[in-house]
Amino acid sequence: MTFKDGYKFEDLSVGMTHETHHTITEDDVELFAQVSGDRNPLHMDEDYAKKTAFGQRIAHGALTASYISGILGNNLPGPGSIFVGLSMRFRRPVYIGSDVLVRVEVSEMQPRGNRVTLKVSCIVDGKAAISGEAVVMVPSKDES
Repeated sequence: MTFKDGYKFEDLSVGMTHETHHTITEDDVELFAQVSGDRNPLHMDEDYAKKTAFGQRIAHGALTASYISGILGNNLPGPGSIFVGLSMRFRRPVYIGSDVLVRVEVSEMQPRGNRVTLKVSCIVDGKAAISGEAVVMVPSKDES
């Protein structure tokens, strides 16, 4: 359950989770390259990518990681939360056409400053492609 205006700090608890699913498309990669300016041939040129250790084009790591931001801003904690930190490890490539399960879980709450730490992950074929931790500042009920 989410609130239209986002969760307030007092509404959150350790263990709360939210998941989304995304399929990486050719259009996603092209649009991300346009927005980011990252036109690395590993992402954009099939002939180039075939000669790499991956054997084919891969999606931008930051594109895949951006799905985490979507959850934080829209779902958990949601609107009104402020992203203050992110630590990630890129564990394996994400190929165009991959189905990505994106998951966040509240792992710690710090009342001072209304800071919430969340475990974050992007999973493809049951294996973590990205894992890490995000910290967000969440409004309290008395700030409404």
